[in-house]
Amino acid sequence: MRKNLLLPVMILIGVIQFSCKKKETPVQLYPKEFQIDIQRQYETLPSKVSVFFRVKDENDNPVSGLTSDNFTIYEKGRNDDAPKVISEDEAVRIISDNEQVFDYKVLLLLDLSGSVINGNLDQLKEAAKEFVIDVMQADMNSSTKIGIWWFDGADQLHPLIDFTNNSIALQEAILGINSGISNDSSTDLFGAIIKATTLAETELSTSQLEGSLSAASVIMFTDGTDQAARYTKEDAYEQVNNAANDINYYSIGLGNEIDEDVLRNIGKSSSVFAEDSDSLTAKFEEIAQIIHDETNSFYLFEYCTPKRDGSGENELIIEVTKDDRQGSKTTVFDATGFESGCSLN
Repeated sequence: MRKNLLLPVMILIGVIQFSCKKKETPVQLYPKEFQIDIQRQYETLPSKVSVFFRVKDENDNPVSGLTSDNFTIYEKGRNDDAPKVISEDEAVRIISDNEQVFDYKVLLLLDLSGSVINGNLDQLKEAAKEFVIDVMQADMNSSTKIGIWWFDGADQLHPLIDFTNNSIALQEAILGINSGISNDSSTDLFGAIIKATTLAETELSTSQLEGSLSAASVIMFTDGTDQAARYTKEDAYEQVNNAANDINYYSIGLGNEIDEDVLRNIGKSSSVFAEDSDSLTAKFEEIAQIIHDETNSFYLFEYCTPKRDGSGENELIIEVTKDDRQGSKTTVFDATGFESGCSLN
């Protein structure tokens, strides 16, 4: 009888022990209220790890204004059962001012076809001028440069002013636009966004070759639809959707002759629409605030890891916390050749 009772008791004990062991398994503690997108990562001898990333919320909105106090760093080496917090004593870390290493290009693309020239030019100039003032003053950071191009019915983008952080020069260029600037009243809207994407990608490549971390935004203003029919909307959508991840797209539409679906597809990051020219400045200001937040949602995190040569590949977890909201990103770095002597100066 005792033997018959002993077997069930032993099974029950085994189940309880197994359950307890399962509870000891590390649990993912990093909810996805914030998301961290790594743009670039590299290791530098003797033992520095650098991660350039951006932070967005669950709705894909940029999260700006974070400081080192908002970040916690975890490492998980091959001898660790779970990620461990790396203290300041073990690993010096900084969030660098991205002005020194970051190049953000804003390409403002203006529709100067016949309908704008003849009906809304003064309002457009005022709105574009205020946009420049808002972006440059709000950013207070020489890493941001604005360039302005315009389009009509011709198969080309017309330069108004190349990328610069000189707010006065940008405003003067805008105020210099006059009714005689275009001799083609048609609208090559699809061609304009295709060419603007190529220009933005070229700028990114140039910045990266010069050793800068970079991103870009393309902002298109129009009051109508594509009339030139030189390219299809599918051509434009494909160019936008296949563009580098470092390029964001915004669109500003004016009046009731626009195709909102087209502009939403072109302005995949954000699209705004003004019913009349009187509300145009407010819509440009809305995009300017997004650009400001976008620019300042990029962070360069650098730290001196305590991992040393021979430890192989190690997990690095960046956790961000703000106002009781959290998010995290796990990546991997190779500690081959790492030794003491790291400095962030």
